[in-house]
Amino acid sequence: MPGILIVDDTAVDRRLAGGLLENDPSLDVSYAKDVSEALLQISNRLPDLVVTDLQMPEYDGLHLVNEINEKYPELPVVLITAHGSENIAAQALASGAASYVPKSDLANSLYETVMYVLSLSRAQSRNMKLMSCVQKSDFEFVLDNDIELIDPLIDMIQEIVGSLEILDQRCQVQLGVALENALTNAMFRGNLAMSREQFPVLSRNLIAERCKEEPWCDRRVHFYALITPEKVAITIRDEGDGFDTSQLPDASNPESFRDGIGRGLVLIQAFMDEVNFSDSGRLLEMSKFRLNAPATTPK
Repeated sequence: MPGILIVDDTAVDRRLAGGLLENDPSLDVSYAKDVSEALLQISNRLPDLVVTDLQMPEYDGLHLVNEINEKYPELPVVLITAHGSENIAAQALASGAASYVPKSDLANSLYETVMYVLSLSRAQSRNMKLMSCVQKSDFEFVLDNDIELIDPLIDMIQEIVGSLEILDQRCQVQLGVALENALTNAMFRGNLAMSREQFPVLSRNLIAERCKEEPWCDRRVHFYALITPEKVAITIRDEGDGFDTSQLPDASNPESFRDGIGRGLVLIQAFMDEVNFSDSGRLLEMSKFRLNAPATTPK
């Protein structure tokens, strides 16, 4: 049973976040009222994932992220952000947190985010012996707008990345989160012209109906990956109408965390070393480099 530790100094907020997760009986949810208590609980019984508020007395959520990265580097952390914590959130993502959820969007996004990060961090390779022989891998897919294709593709990439020991477990989770958001954006915001607010609220039946209609039915996502011992380079192109790239959120700007708008783009920029969009917004190129390998200066 996966263990989830909720860290928040306010009892009401702890119970709110925990209640959203306790609805799933497969999760074992525990609580800590501050960073010191959280670290004590982690040392006694390592959870599978930590969900933490950022604004707390004495030590904030950033301190907890740094402590976990130092002592438990494979333990993923999901942040809860609120007005006034945007600057800490930007630093915490840069320091290794796996994802974030705005407090105003907990009911819609916390469970989904926790389960996805948990699935990435707990994924085990069944083909590691074979994968350890890989020296370089490049492959190209033309994908239908089918969410069922996303997880197997990410799993395959993570197996290869893990075999080449390009990234540690924490960075592999971040890579998976960036890929999931990039592919979801390409399929549903790009090709199917759905807003992030619509997906995943819309049922699979409604998505399937749109996939049968013009002009959306003929649109595909073009995916290319090059994985070497030095880096992971990904190119994703959709066939949608594009978007205004001058309005991209900036992961280094605390204001980008204020209301959760463009959350997927914020996570992509926070977790990848290089991110470039074409002027039309339909093509995304992103790279993550081997640990301790410096990123090149974007052209």
